[in-house]
Order: sequence, then C-alpha cells, then structure tokens
Amino acid sequence: MRSFLCIFTFPTMIPACKFFTIPSNLSITPSTGRKVTGTLFGHRRGHISFAVQLDPREEPLLLLELAISTASLVKEMSSGLVRIALECEKVHSAASHGGRHRKLFQEPAWTMYCNGRKCGYAVSRTCGEREWHVLRTVQSVSVGAGVMPLLEDGEKESNGGSEGELMYMRARFERVVGSRDSEAFYMLNPDGSGGPELSIFLLRI
Repeated sequence: MRSFLCIFTFPTMIPACKFFTIPSNLSITPSTGRKVTGTLFGHRRGHISFAVQLDPREEPLLLLELAISTASLVKEMSSGLVRIALECEKVHSAASHGGRHRKLFQEPAWTMYCNGRKCGYAVSRTCGEREWHVLRTVQSVSVGAGVMPLLEDGEKESNGGSEGELMYMRARFERVVGSRDSEAFYMLNPDGSGGPELSIFLLRI
C-alpha cells in the first residue's frame, strides 16, 4: 500500500462525520480465515473497483465498483487505516428473490461508508473484457501497486485523458465469514506485523 500511496501526494484529509457498527460476529481485526487475493484498480479520477479471487487465474468470486474514486480512496489510505462498510437491506433482498435470501455476494447494490462517512452506492459487476485485462496483467503479482498499460489506444483516448492513468493495488486478504449476512476482508501486511491497514465489511442488515 505504501507504493500505491507514493504515486499521490495529499496535504489534507477528509474528516469522518459518523461511525458505523460492526456486528459482534465480525471484528475490526482479523482472525483465522481463508487467504484470498484482492485487487483494487481504477482510473485516477474514476471509480475504483475491488476484485476478490480464490486463485489468481480464476474468475473473481466478488467484483464491486465502489462509490469512491481512486484518488479519494488514496486520500483515506494516507491516514494509515481505512475501514469500508458495505450495507444492504435484508428485507429488499428477500422480496426480490421470492422470499428466499440470495447469497451475500449476489446482492446488486450496497450503501457504502468509508471511515464512517457515507459515500454513496457500490454496485456488483460481472467480469468483462476490461476487468479480465487488469486481472491477467497482474496475475503474477502477489503484492504490489503501480500504473497499468491500458487495453488499447481507443480506451486511452476515451478514459485515460479524462479519468487519468489506470492504477492498481494487489495484496493478500484474509476472508472471515461471520454469517450468511456478514463477511469481512482484511488486507494482510507482507511482513506479518501490525493490524490491517484496509478492512472491507459486507453487511446485510
């Protein structure tokens, strides 16, 4: 994450204005869970996406477009600790599925909070050509961050000029399942020291 932050310089932080509540079956620090590969990527001024893979060669288990730009997320990361909460309503989920709850990762939209501040709505995405290009490009990277070559000249002209370079950060995350309505992803430090600098919580309430 430090290499990701070095790409930007931010003199000020955006203050948080409210707090969200973490369920008792999840913690703000990781416990023993399954290790997965997480990739954050997006254009500098565009929305950032978060992909979770059980295996770097496989299709993402989860792909979300977050309600925050890459630059704004890096601002938050410069504080050294970022917690993202994604919430959806259980009632709406059951109603849209004939009374049966869909799987947590199948929820189409989430209310997003970053460090306690409501940011808007995150949405689930399918893995298209652009997303596969990103994930294949960084397939051999276990931990790292940088600027990625764009898919083609047309994309460079349409996206690169208006939204900036395509940035990525890749790391190992610990996946902790609290229940069928709650999961968490904790970014692991490569040296194994300290707590998670980035935590992402999915909550169906």
